[in-house]
Amino acid sequence: MATIKDIAKIANVSTAAVSRILNMDETLNVSPETRQKVLDTAQKLNYIKRNRPSVKAAFTLGIVQWFSSQQELEDSYYLLIRQGIEDYCFAHNIQIVRTYKSDRNYAEALKTVDCLICIGKFSQKEVQFFEELNPSILFLDMPVDNPKISTITMDFEQAVAEGLQYLTSLGHKDIGFLSGREYVDDNQLYPEYRKNAFINYCEEHEINYRPYLKEGSFLIDSGYEMMCELIDSGRLPTAVFAASDPIALGAMKALSEHGFSVPGDVSVMGFNDIRIAEFTVPPLTTIHAPAYHMGRYGAAVLQHIILEGPAAALKIKLPCELVVRNSCKKRAYQSDTLSL
Repeated sequence: MATIKDIAKIANVSTAAVSRILNMDETLNVSPETRQKVLDTAQKLNYIKRNRPSVKAAFTLGIVQWFSSQQELEDSYYLLIRQGIEDYCFAHNIQIVRTYKSDRNYAEALKTVDCLICIGKFSQKEVQFFEELNPSILFLDMPVDNPKISTITMDFEQAVAEGLQYLTSLGHKDIGFLSGREYVDDNQLYPEYRKNAFINYCEEHEINYRPYLKEGSFLIDSGYEMMCELIDSGRLPTAVFAASDPIALGAMKALSEHGFSVPGDVSVMGFNDIRIAEFTVPPLTTIHAPAYHMGRYGAAVLQHIILEGPAAALKIKLPCELVVRNSCKKRAYQSDTLSL
């Protein structure tokens, strides 16, 4: 029988770290990659915690991920969602079949699962396909209009409003928004709910945003390019709200390279609260999105459905939280915009 010491040796971490990871200690400061390596090693070794009996898995949960494995490494948001699911399943003796939509014949691997979690963005055709494949289904990070399908999403309206309330309390009236475009398989542009919430709030509160609205992708490179475009335009807002932390990091790099100070010249706010956000210079003010807990809640909902039988679908919105660090500051003077 595999032991914690066996897992620690293969994963190249301490036995104490293995123990804390397997017991879902969220206070342990390790990278998502290390946490995942320990969990994968435990699964491969068929490790069984001593405080529970060695029994057959209660049921099998299938995961289909919108991102590829490479994209998942570049954006820890979806990685954290999946880790939340897998940690819950490991603790409750639930077998997992993990797939990515980019995998060849991924649907074939999901035919025998008892329930299914879909992470990310999918077309209406894909939603219908997954529902026909397995009626015990739940979507994470994507609202679905079908009243029979359960979903868990972030409350973007609440999150964006809280972020903008903070920026306006600092005296900012000219605020930019850097966002990304995402497409589902039928080449249909997926709605960007953060951008929509941002525009609605700015319209209602007379915030000047139109000259500073940019859309690219949710990557660092795109954040850099969008900020360079704003700089080249000759006018900058006094604050920028980025739809993801990677976008914010790219924007901060562009500002620094062009001789601008964050937050002295431009305040920058991100979204998601990835781990590196607290180690940037300056540390990034951002919106914490509880991605890990979204995954855990999703697995718990499906466990309830499997054990208790079909019930009314749930439409859950998780609140997000503003994390104030040092990348935003109060305006020392009144100004419409920063002229270059």
